Amino acid sequence: MGTEKTPAADPKKETFDVTKLEPAIKIEDVWKTFDGKEYVVKGMNLTIPKGSLTAIIGFSGTGKSVILKHILGLYRPTRGRIEVLGQDLAHMDNNELTKFRRRFGVLFQGAALFDDMTVLENVCFPLIEHRPELSIDEVIQIATQKLVEVGLEAKHYEKLPSQISGGMQKRTGLARSLALDPEILFYDEPTTGLDPILTEMVDNLILETHQRTKATSVMVSHDLQAAFRIADFVAMLNAGEVLLFGPPDVFFNTDIELVNKFVAKGMRHQ
Repeated sequence: MGTEKTPAADPKKETFDVTKLEPAIKIEDVWKTFDGKEYVVKGMNLTIPKGSLTAIIGFSGTGKSVILKHILGLYRPTRGRIEVLGQDLAHMDNNELTKFRRRFGVLFQGAALFDDMTVLENVCFPLIEHRPELSIDEVIQIATQKLVEVGLEAKHYEKLPSQISGGMQKRTGLARSLALDPEILFYDEPTTGLDPILTEMVDNLILETHQRTKATSVMVSHDLQAAFRIADFVAMLNAGEVLLFGPPDVFFNTDIELVNKFVAKGMRHQ
């Protein structure tokens, strides 16, 4: 860290009281700097309830991706504490983190499928990597079941990603993220660049998956209509802090001018 002093943290009071709900993720007074001078996360406090579907929204450059990478253990905070499923990530070494991440599932922005693997092979991959006790028949059985759950027909299982549509790629990516029966599912901008029809399909798929698995779901999204339609809770970030947190209706009944402008503009353009 540099010699520049940082202001004392001013913990944000969350608009909605989640203290009575069991937390899946607790972010406590987290600060992050990459150069020792400028802080991209500034005393962030956020509690994501276990079993909820929580959307994280905000302007570009407000810390959404950075805080997601902290929760995944890819970044470590400069200051503060991040607790996931009761574990303090800062106390884990790389091997422990790798093992702990088996409890996560991630649907990446572009599905991030392996181009040279078939649909079925893509879903089998995490099982082969992390469940060596399974036979190949058991791996295929589990992978097939996950593909069935996300609504992909068997006739597509032996196709390469380049041979299926964007919607099918999303379904395959989701099936792969579900392969290890994760306790937390992360969605990183799942509908960026998609047309309105495909966007609605992905949004509904996320909601159906959440309702079926009962896992904690965290969705980083620019899609305000989806966030307010399917999320239990929404967190809006601004300048590395949580500006507002609560159920969707909180965002339509707030006096915070910046929130009102962001919501009005975001909903108008969708």
